[in-house]
Amino acid sequence: MTTDTRTAPVDVALIGGGIMSATLGAMLALLQPDWRVTIVERADDIATESSHPWNNAGTGHSGYCELNYMPDPANAGTPAAVAEQFALSRRWWAHLVDSGLLDPGFVTTAPHMDVVFGDRDIAYLRRRFDTMRTVAAFAEMRYSQDPAVIAEWAPLVMAGRDPAQRVAATWHPAGTDIDFGALTRDLARLITGDTLVGHEVRTLTRTPAGGWRVAGRCGRQRFQLDADRVFVGAGGHTLTLLQRAGLPEVHGYGVLPVGAAFLRCSDPEITRHHAAKVYGQAPIGAPPMSVPHLDRRVVDGDAHLMFGPYGTFSTRLLTSGRFTDFFGTVRPHNMRALIRAITGSRDLIRYLIGQLLASRRRRFAQLRRYYPDADPRDWEWITAGQRAQLVAPNGALRTGTELVVSADGTIAGLLGASPGASTSVPIMIDLLRRWFPRQWESWRHRAEFGLLAS
Repeated sequence: MTTDTRTAPVDVALIGGGIMSATLGAMLALLQPDWRVTIVERADDIATESSHPWNNAGTGHSGYCELNYMPDPANAGTPAAVAEQFALSRRWWAHLVDSGLLDPGFVTTAPHMDVVFGDRDIAYLRRRFDTMRTVAAFAEMRYSQDPAVIAEWAPLVMAGRDPAQRVAATWHPAGTDIDFGALTRDLARLITGDTLVGHEVRTLTRTPAGGWRVAGRCGRQRFQLDADRVFVGAGGHTLTLLQRAGLPEVHGYGVLPVGAAFLRCSDPEITRHHAAKVYGQAPIGAPPMSVPHLDRRVVDGDAHLMFGPYGTFSTRLLTSGRFTDFFGTVRPHNMRALIRAITGSRDLIRYLIGQLLASRRRRFAQLRRYYPDADPRDWEWITAGQRAQLVAPNGALRTGTELVVSADGTIAGLLGASPGASTSVPIMIDLLRRWFPRQWESWRHRAEFGLLAS
């Protein structure tokens, strides 16, 4: 990697060194190896923000356990769509592994579970299971209210639990835990161009040739480079940069910062007893990404347990951002949407205040709901990533991610959050089709890429 400030024209500039830019860059390296593609990252390394393994839950989002994807237990449309998207990502990753281009160590098996308590949630989970098992992607899912069966699936969840408590669970054996940091770094190595770290992009302006000038600072020096096309995958800063570029497609959009923290246990005597990712029901008012879960995580080959997330608040839009980040996204054209989002989210505000005021004992009590015998001495508090919750022009809070492409097809950006990393491959395929419709007709039949085309 380099931190020089040389000006060099490129075919495609990728702003942000996360999973999205790395995925797009790797695809272009396979499809058009003669093109020059450059990543521009503000941090001193790539995969330091949302793609960092401790800044996300590592869940390969397959629709198996994410209850927030299915508020209506009779409608499995969203989980099925997410499962299909993630399957596409896995097929491409497997192709790269088989070709010797990726180390397979970034993915490990971790059955995905739901565990719920009480009559209302048990009734909901049973109806959800009955609906989902009619979909081929979920055919292997199992349901149980038998404490002994649930203990086989997740021993720590049932050990020490009151026998009188009613519990239900679903279990799917094909779930995964993913080190998105390792995956991002491996994909970035495939890119045919530079990776400029320590380069903070501040402006995007049109060039006389119809491309874009990417400019900013590297330490105390200025830098700039010209690109025919620009992709902005800068997490919480994406909206800011697209606004500065004057992109009309983001008119009216806003973002609200959402932070998270987790409890982490790295004691091998404990981690060996928990092999799954166990999700539950989110508290009333909690944002979609705040569903409680007790996860097995494998990072750099070592097993850990994580529980959370616990809501935090900051006006930063990145973990390494500035307190002024959020205010920099406020424009006259999105103020009404932001006000509607805030005033219409009283439950969310109450939830966040409760999270911020919660004592350590109360936070630990949330963990003990899923792991009754948990000992505070075995767990440490870690701060996870910042996310930018997307606010639509009508003031609605949007879940998922949204790809924005300019009318002339020269600049694009990705807004929103989870399950973005898991669906990075279909998102970038969509971008390639929209960016390069003429080339796509020939690319889709290439050996490197044919298994992805439909």
